[in-house]
Amino acid sequence: MTYLDIASRGKNSLWRYLVTWPLALVIWLIMVVAVLLPLILTHLITPDQLQAEGAGDHPVLFFALQGVVFAGLIAGFALAAFLLHRKTFKDLCGNWSWRLVGSGALVWLVVLILSTAIDWALAPKGFTFTIETLNPAIILTTIICLAIQTFAEEFIFRGYLTQSLLLATKRPMVAAAIAAIAFGSLHIPNGLPQAVGATALGFVLSLIAIRTGGLAFGWGLHFANNLFGAIIVVSANDVFKGTPAVITQNTPGLMWWDTVFGIGIMAVLAFLVLKDGRFIGSAAQYPK
Repeated sequence: MTYLDIASRGKNSLWRYLVTWPLALVIWLIMVVAVLLPLILTHLITPDQLQAEGAGDHPVLFFALQGVVFAGLIAGFALAAFLLHRKTFKDLCGNWSWRLVGSGALVWLVVLILSTAIDWALAPKGFTFTIETLNPAIILTTIICLAIQTFAEEFIFRGYLTQSLLLATKRPMVAAAIAAIAFGSLHIPNGLPQAVGATALGFVLSLIAIRTGGLAFGWGLHFANNLFGAIIVVSANDVFKGTPAVITQNTPGLMWWDTVFGIGIMAVLAFLVLKDGRFIGSAAQYPK
């Protein structure tokens, strides 16, 4: 079953797509407030913790809040899509295979290790071992909450949004490009290099979702990317700056180099997907 077939399930009138976005965000806001307000009123979370400037100020709380916020987004879009489109959670995920998840994570882990090795060769003084700052609570919270955060982004942008654009245009490249621009624009507050990189990442992940018929490979790749950047090699110039990690990297002069390198790898992935997708395959080819 193709991704277009999956996207065609349910009720797909234009007005339903226009209403689903605000409804999903309203549901999300209600759920987040319902979780956080009691914690604030009972002083389990203090105002200064909520107003912390960086992830490194309160890392466990930072990632826990990320988990709550993005879990609310998953629930909001899943419920809104069911109410308005009669689409199930499974419909928005598409075909699923845990082996594809592992494949996506492994492919990108190799890329990240190679990129880090090149950075280290170019600027070895910019790397510091900080493994002593890690503890089990930080590691466990980070893994769980980044799994939620990355899945939420895949669920919304490569699931709901890419499916809707594919239905509207019937053109995978166009659908992937529009979804990528929307995804990349949300990363502008994190700096231009990250916004550009996120746009390229979003484009290729949408193509992969369309090719494989689901979110599995892309989520594995996305999760590996964020987890690596949060607890393995954390950049002093990234959104996770200051968080405990095995290695801390402070090489601002290499930011654009890393972006260009990442885009180059993404271009190769896009070429392989468009030329011959067999290197990824589809979820139907893998055991669950």
